[in-house]
Amino acid sequence: MNLTAKNCSFCDGQLKLGTGTMLIKNDGSLLYFCSNKCRKNMLKLGRDSRKFKWTRKYVKGGIKKSR
Repeated sequence: MNLTAKNCSFCDGQLKLGTGTMLIKNDGSLLYFCSNKCRKNMLKLGRDSRKFKWTRKYVKGGIKKSR
């Protein structure tokens, strides 16, 4: 039995065992969310986690768009 801790798919925060939400997409990929805030920001609003300071994936200098 595998009891490793997972990371949130949006904010990269660590999930404690028995907490959070796991979403299985139709293509078979797994998404883990620590809170409803993360789930809504990723799925419903389609936001990029690198643009928000409260996430661990935040990039301070900004994201450079490729041309």
